Amino acid sequence: MARVAFLGLGIMGAPMAGHLAAAGHEVTVYNRTTAKATTWVQRHGGTAALTAAGAAADAQLVCVCVGNDDDVRAVVLGSDQTPGALSSMTSGSTLVDHTTASAGVAREIEAAASARGIGFLDAPVSGGQAGAEGGQLTIMCGGTPESFAKAEPVLTTYARRIAHLGPAGNGQLAKMVNQLCIAGVVQGLAEGLDFGRRAGLDMTKVVEVISAGAAQSWQMENRSETMIKGEFEFGFAVELMRKDLGICLAEARRIGARLPVAALVDQFYAHIENRGGRRWDTSSLIQLLATD
Repeated sequence: MARVAFLGLGIMGAPMAGHLAAAGHEVTVYNRTTAKATTWVQRHGGTAALTAAGAAADAQLVCVCVGNDDDVRAVVLGSDQTPGALSSMTSGSTLVDHTTASAGVAREIEAAASARGIGFLDAPVSGGQAGAEGGQLTIMCGGTPESFAKAEPVLTTYARRIAHLGPAGNGQLAKMVNQLCIAGVVQGLAEGLDFGRRAGLDMTKVVEVISAGAAQSWQMENRSETMIKGEFEFGFAVELMRKDLGICLAEARRIGARLPVAALVDQFYAHIENRGGRRWDTSSLIQLLATD
């Protein structure tokens, strides 16, 4: 069992930390909204700290799951007024960032951690809220083999698959590939379902047939039914997908990659936001097509 600090108790972080506590790890949590940390402790046990630095003190492993690059910097590096987690971590401990962020900030944090003798992994996750709650996440890790070896036994608590993909930043780059693939699949699924509906097909039966063939995808299996019904009040929010696609597009400009479909889908999601769908599931792309 390990002494673990978990920083960030959102829709992903709270259940992930819960799995750690259920597995018997000694867990200290921190959240900027203190009430969330208090509620988490009431449900799972463990300890709540008032600061990120307080939570990370004496922890063997510190996991972070927050919103974006600036949030990572604030929680990990801190400021003159509010020290971050690194300020209290001991040499030989390991920092794992589960935030979906840029590869640049991963390398920045890795350098700061290394200077203090602390290991680091950028380890974004895929699987959404359901994956976090079920302990079935996929984790893509960048960092040294030594840091990965230390963290992996604990990360298996809430993951079904973990891969070490090279140096710091590579985990975030792999997550970008993941999000780019999802964007194209969801748009294709939306167009196919709307086309079939307009052609007069029973799309529930059509999906049942084609999902056994080459068109099969996670999105088809898990989102086609609700897309047909026009239900989007759940799942991975459009605003979060736009954040991720923004990271992808910025990295593409840096490395000279072309992402015409991703750029177009990002514009479609902007239209969804304008229709009030900021918190709708990403499958709401069909809403743009299904409105007669």
